[in-house]
Amino acid sequence: MKHVQRALGASERKACKTVGQARSTQRYKPQRRSQEEALVKRMLELAGKHPRYGYRRVWSLLRREGFRVNRKRVHRLWRKHGLKVPQRRRKKRATGQGSNGCAARRVEHRNHVWAWDFTHDRTTDGRALKWLSVVDEWTRECLVLEVGRSFKAVDVIEAIAEAMKRHGAPMHIRSDNGPEFIAIALKSWLKRAKVETLYVEPGSPWQNGYAESFHARLSDELLEQELWTSVEEAKLLSRRWQWEYNHERPHSSLGYRTPAEYAAEQPTLITTGT
Repeated sequence: MKHVQRALGASERKACKTVGQARSTQRYKPQRRSQEEALVKRMLELAGKHPRYGYRRVWSLLRREGFRVNRKRVHRLWRKHGLKVPQRRRKKRATGQGSNGCAARRVEHRNHVWAWDFTHDRTTDGRALKWLSVVDEWTRECLVLEVGRSFKAVDVIEAIAEAMKRHGAPMHIRSDNGPEFIAIALKSWLKRAKVETLYVEPGSPWQNGYAESFHARLSDELLEQELWTSVEEAKLLSRRWQWEYNHERPHSSLGYRTPAEYAAEQPTLITTGT
């Protein structure tokens, strides 16, 4: 047996010498990376917690938690474990922009343009739920996310006024005309607050693209994931999701920073409103 081992060793030395290769390369046994199990476990936990997140956003979350891993490796592990975000069917939309649309009147800095809108769902008893959202178009930060059975003009004004106290007043607020009485009262109040209204054309929600995009995320990650039993439950979960959206959810258009992080980097240019 020893003769066989010596012969094999001599053969190995001769072969390695001929090709100019170290003998250690012939004896290397691949080792599983020490962090692999912890990485995969956390990746699966994040994918389970956020079923609508793709591997890029999960990779960003892992990096933020201290995992030293590149995006290609996460993608490989993502595919290896059969993870996939179900594709949503996208509707075709009309083209064209009005003079107040987000493509024609582009946002230039924080507190330049806020966008507000409503979206809807129902509780398990079939009764209506309505969400009011306000988003800073530059930072993508969700400044307001309120839910109730319905909203009066005074409710919308109070929500926007409170957001102005916390973040400063915008130069413009973009929206559709919305319910008539709310639109009239809000326009009058905004005029006194020296905030210009940008109304998009009727039946053209894509002109209010930032609000529409935000509501797509809200619907995909919250409304379609929950069954609402009460307004109180909707309020609690909406506040929790708003915090995660602003402070924990990496935003691809912001270089995978969170809206709150990006907002903190921006200078405050606008004074507070009334």
